[in-house]
Amino acid sequence: MSEIRHDPETLSFLKSLGFPQVSVHHSFTHFDFSRAARRMLVIGPMGSGKTEYSARVWRDSRVALEKSEKVAAKTTTAGADRRRVFFIRSLLDANRFSDYPVDALAYRGGFERLGESIACIQDSFQLEEVVDSHPEAGTWIIDEASFYDERLAYVVRNLSEKRGLNFIFPTLILNFRKDIFNPTAQFILESCTDVYPLTAYCEHSDCILDSFYTYRYYTIDGKECPALYFDPLIVIGGDTKKEDSIEPNYCTRCDEHHYLPGKEYTFLNLKPLGLKASLGDLTPLRNELFSIKNELERSELFKHLDEKYMKGDSPEPINMNTLLTPLIAEKALIYLFAEQNLVTEEQMKSLTSDLDLNKGYMARTLSDNKRPVDFEQIEFSF
Repeated sequence: MSEIRHDPETLSFLKSLGFPQVSVHHSFTHFDFSRAARRMLVIGPMGSGKTEYSARVWRDSRVALEKSEKVAAKTTTAGADRRRVFFIRSLLDANRFSDYPVDALAYRGGFERLGESIACIQDSFQLEEVVDSHPEAGTWIIDEASFYDERLAYVVRNLSEKRGLNFIFPTLILNFRKDIFNPTAQFILESCTDVYPLTAYCEHSDCILDSFYTYRYYTIDGKECPALYFDPLIVIGGDTKKEDSIEPNYCTRCDEHHYLPGKEYTFLNLKPLGLKASLGDLTPLRNELFSIKNELERSELFKHLDEKYMKGDSPEPINMNTLLTPLIAEKALIYLFAEQNLVTEEQMKSLTSDLDLNKGYMARTLSDNKRPVDFEQIEFSF
């Protein structure tokens, strides 16, 4: 989404070259290492080029570091040279890049080797440790910043304002639900100084519209199965397509082709059941989870989706494919416990045991979503 320029000097120059009256857009410029204390949010769906933007900053830094000491005086504050770039990756995301060198900044078109200028961390405290250990680095790229704790936004703001450090956040602001990803994303959005929105083509085979949204789906027996709204917030995935009923695929979609079944059910049915559980009445929730797991067509979830997507004037059967995905009861319970805090840990363990839910999946997913639970005698069956 480039800013359009109409300044007379630019238009006069283009006219002298023989161009007709045209709208002039900003070009892709080299990174400005002279400007200090910037917190730059690079947003867009998967495939929009967020990480490639980071790679461009790295390549620009290699050129800028060849300049003279006069340039260094313009790019350095309190001993930190903004031409010295350091890349931070989340430990949650590290497995996505197992086919690359450990020091690789990888993107869809390739990768850059960063040597010692890269680290994997798990929280804002480790970020502070890495920054303290590399006082010479003035530009910090924090990949997928929304994966971290909310404290990170304030750590970054303070370091930026006190030491003139630049921070770049190539990250998802909207999750697969088209909601603000989490409080961390909200706080970063509130404290940033620059925003660079990127788009991608909708990845539906019949569409070439711009897309802003990340779409999650599962592939089962060759069928596209959209993720339910209450699918766990964080499920680590990559850029390779998976024919797996447990691990999702991600792509970018426009409004028309971004399917999100179960949103109304979540707030009309599932969350009220969680509220009843929070007040001590666990039976209605147990009955619904039992139906989802064992008698799906008797569940309120099935009835809702069938009514909404199959009985209207414009049926959308692809949304019914979501019911082909396994572990729906597990996902519903995780949502109520990890995100809504309506179900206690004791209630969750009791329901998991009583309904014979998949403890292995529950344990792994809750850990990824930073609500780890120690299930006794876990059997990993995925």
